[in-house]
Amino acid sequence: MSEILLYYKRPDPTTWVYLSSFLTIGLFFVFHRFWSIRNLDIILLILLAPGLLMVHEGWRRQIDEIESEVVAQRHPEPVFPDTSPPQDTNENASGENNAPIPNPLSSDAALGESTHDSTVQQSEMFVSLLGMIPQEIGLSQEQKIGADLPDTEGSIPVANANPGGDHDDSQPHRTAVDPQSIRRFGFIYLFFVQFLILIRLLLDPLMVRRPQLDPNLTSGGLTFIGVSLFIFMMANIVYSTPRIQIEQGPKLGPGYALMNMLPAIPTRPVTDALAAGSPTEEAKLSESQAHLATLAKVLAIFAHGAIVVGIVLIGNWHFSNMKAGVGCATLYLMLPYTAQMTGRVDHALPAALLLWAVLSYRKPLLAGIFFGLASGLVYYPLFLLPLWISFYWRRGVWRFVLGVGAMLGLLMILLSFAGTESIIDHLRAMFGLFLPERKADNLGGIWGLGWNPIWRLPVIVAFVILCSFLAAWPAQKNLGTLIGCSAAVMVGAQFWHGYGGGLYIAWFLPLLLLTIFRPNLQDRIATKVVSDTSILPFRRSPIVPSSIAPSPIEGEPA
Repeated sequence: MSEILLYYKRPDPTTWVYLSSFLTIGLFFVFHRFWSIRNLDIILLILLAPGLLMVHEGWRRQIDEIESEVVAQRHPEPVFPDTSPPQDTNENASGENNAPIPNPLSSDAALGESTHDSTVQQSEMFVSLLGMIPQEIGLSQEQKIGADLPDTEGSIPVANANPGGDHDDSQPHRTAVDPQSIRRFGFIYLFFVQFLILIRLLLDPLMVRRPQLDPNLTSGGLTFIGVSLFIFMMANIVYSTPRIQIEQGPKLGPGYALMNMLPAIPTRPVTDALAAGSPTEEAKLSESQAHLATLAKVLAIFAHGAIVVGIVLIGNWHFSNMKAGVGCATLYLMLPYTAQMTGRVDHALPAALLLWAVLSYRKPLLAGIFFGLASGLVYYPLFLLPLWISFYWRRGVWRFVLGVGAMLGLLMILLSFAGTESIIDHLRAMFGLFLPERKADNLGGIWGLGWNPIWRLPVIVAFVILCSFLAAWPAQKNLGTLIGCSAAVMVGAQFWHGYGGGLYIAWFLPLLLLTIFRPNLQDRIATKVVSDTSILPFRRSPIVPSSIAPSPIEGEPA
């Protein structure tokens, strides 16, 4: 963007957290009703940012350590001949000195050396992209060190770092905290906030009185802010280049093989040098890597555009409140998470597909197609099937199942073009047909940072119970409960996601925002709003007040 806007610099993640938080409070906080659920929802959204910052800071420090070690390996310090008198010897018969030269900070150096050696070993699942990328991406040691790092020390953002040598004793706190501890605290914090969000979503069906609380700005002002934010974020994707471009293997866990090949595009600065706009060498990509990077950028831009358009259309068509839709979309673009994970296709694309399934809920076949595509790409939306089948049970269930099955079948056919692995292996990965991983070395996120993976098993059992419970409760499901309960299921998936669970906020964020802004939708049940055919165009229907809404049992039979 500096090529277009003079002296433009990408804001540091911490700076953007402060700015976006104040802007969110100013635009969406209900000051005349301080003790309201809307204000609690806004606070919960803002509370997600500190956890993301802690995870980001831990990754930044780990990147600094690894890049500093790469600099030390490629540019070792020159060894000058020793002109001092010979000391007491540890020489052998051949005259070779096998004892290492002592360091004035020998204990600190040894500690630093062992720390960095362990860091290299623990970074088997690390990708040095210039942004916060979760630990679920696999990368070999040779790729990590030798892929695209420049040969000049000046181009390394942390060139002044010394991996095992001198340090500033006046600032001991900078080396006292282990980067992995920072990330661990960040994931724990995210889990705590998301647990509160899960409780809020489970209580949402009980909140019948939903007064209309519009944003504190006109629709025109919200549209201008939203369009500006979208342009800046998409420009960041276009002008961002990963330093190391790799093919992501099945380390992302269950999911679609072709989806896992797409790289992540970092859009946030990792070091102070990058935040200040200092030049770095562009990664030299092979032709196939360049094609994958271009495809990832196109899909990321398309996914975020689909999310924004989908939110606005849901507000206009299903909520009969254009201002609520525009405000919801603007809030999505304003949150720090969106700016920090803009280039993650595996975050945004499933969220866009689920959102468009909600948008087309009147057409079960079309909704099933979007739902099946989202489920086939990242596996976890498959747990929404009981909820959605329960919603369509009285009308449209077979059309919905047909759409889901057709899209999953198409994705299975396309797997025959995905690499050299057998189709059986691809299908097992696509549908998660293997036992949960119980080795911490093969996991990412909190489950690879100290928590015993054996505790994932009871969490998975609780998650399955939650999905079964939401299929039966509430008995009469409407559009509001479909949106809120779908968001609750995707929040619950974060707790047992073994490859960065807690960071995939986009999977539930648009649905959560719609739950916050939605009106009373008790009359939007399948028997009344689902069309007899799936070829009729979308239509906008007004919100019927709950006091005059017909009883659900009076609906047309399925």
